[in-house]
Amino acid sequence: MDHFSHRDGVLHCEDLPLPEIAERVGTPVYVYSSATMVRHAEVLKDALAPLGNPLIAYAVKANPNAAVLATLAAQGLGADVVSGGEYRRAVAAGVLPEKIVFSGVGKTAEEMALALEGGLFQFNLESVEEAEMLSEVASRLGRTAPIGFRVNPDVAAGTHAKISTGSAENKFGVPAGDVMAAYARAAELPGLRVQGVAVHIGSQLTSLAPLESAFRKVGALIGELRAAGHVIEVADLGGGLGITYDPALPPPPSPEDYGDMVCRVAKHWGVRLVFEPGRLIVGNAGVLLARVIRVKPGVAHPFVVLDAAMNDLMRPTLYDAWHAIEAVAPHGGRSTLNVVGPVCETGDTFATGREMDTVQAGDLVIFRTAGAYAAAMSSTYNSRPLTPEVLVRGSEMAVVRERIDIDRLIAADRIPSWLAGSERSA
Repeated sequence: MDHFSHRDGVLHCEDLPLPEIAERVGTPVYVYSSATMVRHAEVLKDALAPLGNPLIAYAVKANPNAAVLATLAAQGLGADVVSGGEYRRAVAAGVLPEKIVFSGVGKTAEEMALALEGGLFQFNLESVEEAEMLSEVASRLGRTAPIGFRVNPDVAAGTHAKISTGSAENKFGVPAGDVMAAYARAAELPGLRVQGVAVHIGSQLTSLAPLESAFRKVGALIGELRAAGHVIEVADLGGGLGITYDPALPPPPSPEDYGDMVCRVAKHWGVRLVFEPGRLIVGNAGVLLARVIRVKPGVAHPFVVLDAAMNDLMRPTLYDAWHAIEAVAPHGGRSTLNVVGPVCETGDTFATGREMDTVQAGDLVIFRTAGAYAAAMSSTYNSRPLTPEVLVRGSEMAVVRERIDIDRLIAADRIPSWLAGSERSA
């Protein structure tokens, strides 16, 4: 469910017409619905409520905007972070440190120290070498680091190869055959307190089967670890549950179905469960609003050239991702079109041969399901301004990231002294 709907022939975000946002902020611009994020958080909390007191740690990488984080923190969510920058963003937005899980395969000593001094719920470690570094940092600071190892269960997630994380060939986690030795080594190291185990097999999963397979392996592992004398009080089951991008495809499992499966598998583990949803919370809560520059004839289909480009929305180029593209104020016709941006790359293509609303120069369009892994991955390629973000609540709106224009980009560059004035002397 989202809160983007047509009223009197014009698409609104909650109670605000999208053309009003375009007029006030310009395009392209990301638009987020507060009500949608809150609703998705509530649905997930309800689905997981039978599990006792789970920690729902929102995956900051999906959308790290401070206003998004503050909205979710107000709903009681924690944060799953993968960098020192994400840790700082989460704390600054009001996430309680004791609800922060620090994941990621490449934590530095500086990032470890930041989280140890600021506080957190758990480090999810990905190697013995990382455990040894954390032990050194924690001992130097006189702190004790709560840890769990991320286990690579060698389960195929059935998702895009670039967002699959639980197969043996992926870089993430400790291979299942090395887990017992990793925990034995961690138990020897000063400054570490073993408390949990973690798993995450991928993103945008559309079947519960690989998740259940991975969770059952985790359950068996908990028994083995306890038998070896380790205290296991936490099981982080990651995130990854998919959402609807293309309504023509079968819908992914619901949060309720997911919750039922987890209850069935994990109810006797005797641990506090942790979940790391990202896309599930914010994906359908955002759209990218763009304007048609022109419609250009093509050999097979016309090209709709937008003022949004691959630097604004990377997912189609990076993952061959499908986003619904709709007119904000449809004229009533349908056409088969190619939708592209102005960047000088053939990869700057959003859709090819797409049947969609007929549009013309000056029309506004949206990309649906653009609240996750969209603005977070935007760039200034081709010296294009960085896309702004707007948060809507009812009939109110706030610019929660300003457009970073070319003047500010140029001002951030520095010409070295040996080049200063060279253009005048040539």
